[in-house]
Amino acid sequence: MKPKSIEQQLESLNIHPDEISDEHTSKAVNLLFQLIEELYKENEKLKTENQKLRDEINLLKGEQGKPDILSSKKKQKGDISSENERKKQEPPKQKRSKAKKHKIKIDRTEICEVNQTDLPDDLEFKGYQRVVVQGILIKTDNVEYQKEVYYSPSQNKTYIGKLPIGVEGEFSPEIKSLVYTMKHVSNMSESKIHEFLGNFGIHISPATISRILTKNNEIFEQEKADIVLAGISSTKYQQIDDTCGRVNGQNHFVQILCNPFYTAYFTIPHKDRLSILKILQGSEIKNYNFNEDAFTLLENFRLTKNMIAQIRDMVFGQILDNEQMEQLLEKIFPDPGKGKNLRKRIMEAGAIAAYQQQTNYPVIQILLSDDARQFKLITKWQALCWVHDGRNYKKLHPIVPLHKEKLEKFLDRYWNYYGKLLEYKKNPSSQMAKILSAEFDKLFSTKTKYRALDERIAKTKANKTQLLLVLKYPELPLHNNDAELGARVQVRKRDVSLHTMTKDGTKANDTFMTIVQTAKKLGVSSYEYIYDRVSKSFCMPSLSELIEAKKIVEINIDAG
Repeated sequence: MKPKSIEQQLESLNIHPDEISDEHTSKAVNLLFQLIEELYKENEKLKTENQKLRDEINLLKGEQGKPDILSSKKKQKGDISSENERKKQEPPKQKRSKAKKHKIKIDRTEICEVNQTDLPDDLEFKGYQRVVVQGILIKTDNVEYQKEVYYSPSQNKTYIGKLPIGVEGEFSPEIKSLVYTMKHVSNMSESKIHEFLGNFGIHISPATISRILTKNNEIFEQEKADIVLAGISSTKYQQIDDTCGRVNGQNHFVQILCNPFYTAYFTIPHKDRLSILKILQGSEIKNYNFNEDAFTLLENFRLTKNMIAQIRDMVFGQILDNEQMEQLLEKIFPDPGKGKNLRKRIMEAGAIAAYQQQTNYPVIQILLSDDARQFKLITKWQALCWVHDGRNYKKLHPIVPLHKEKLEKFLDRYWNYYGKLLEYKKNPSSQMAKILSAEFDKLFSTKTKYRALDERIAKTKANKTQLLLVLKYPELPLHNNDAELGARVQVRKRDVSLHTMTKDGTKANDTFMTIVQTAKKLGVSSYEYIYDRVSKSFCMPSLSELIEAKKIVEINIDAG
């Protein structure tokens, strides 16, 4: 029987167990509804697995699997977006002004004269009617530099005139900056960049375009490091998320670290706590601190009491370097083939404790993320994203109409509460914080008799501290959309260029995505900024300086 048919039949019955006077019958009907949900869910899972197996068999036979054709309906069954519900709670965005002429730079002015032939003699000049037409010129500017050459017989030395600053190699700073912009702002492939330049008479090889993009980018790599340092220093919290990336055919992960002032990208082979720590502290892990905090972490990581006691006896109060850390692990695990996960947990505990005590690089106090394991316990506080939590409710897909109704009613209450948190952020107070905390407990203690929903509600309640950290720090966003939007940029880039091929290419990709996305947040033209650095003019302030300046402005606004 089709799911739609089941829904229609259940709806036609119009049974509400809570309205049945006989308690035994009410419980029985509720139980039957639960069984219908669980059997339907299990059946759908089996159908999906069965189709995957069929596709695998067809592929082994040299045939094609079932095509993934999306329905023409606007809302798919797998749609877990909460955007429509949240829009009701979030304040409307201000519309951009249509008046843009004042922003347009006028490069030249032309007078359009009136043809006065056969016109009256009493014409009076009344000024001009202004019409602005935007245009752009794309043409070559090939320069032959003739460097003077002098020779001194007495010194046996040749003196040669120098090229202008910024002119290096066969291509001008303008062309190099255009190549960077096409690749990292317009998301063009290298082959299309080559085709574009060729159409305008620039004779450049694909290999040269690749070298421009991937080699000699030290100045931009330092810019990225400065951006991250300034960004981490600019707010108490940082947002983080990840998405897939590929390097030379191998799966990697692209971590997005950001706040309202910047967005930074890091492509790494693994997504574990140690990898995240390297990003947050701006360098490789060099120290492991086994203080009391480290042993608290070992307990949280669920190491046995005996092992924790053994480690305490060996290194309590010590700070180990990488070599000493390896020696410790060899003593605890003489067999190198055993204890892989435990080794990692011990390293994580020491590395996190060292990170939280460091003074040579700013320590992040709050990390806003989803509920993924690798983001947990690294910083003093972790804030969770309400949108990620809300998506879990949208994944339920009940088949019983009564359960659908209960889910919809609860989600209305859920997003209404979210709206109250938004209002609190505008006018925070300790009294309102207490009210909202109590309301959270009441809302997420709800029992609906729809088992899957009740289990989901209980999971949300267990994350109260992380979800309500905003009551203590009102400047915290309620969602992690900023990091997700940053991840979307990487996804779009992956659509055009499936993967980077080399270490240099991967580093360049991360570097320029960081610069371009940060420039966008700061209202800076990416092309002008890149050209300023490539030409070695250095007339524009660095993005890190702009982050510092914007942070000061925000502080003054809040103080005012």
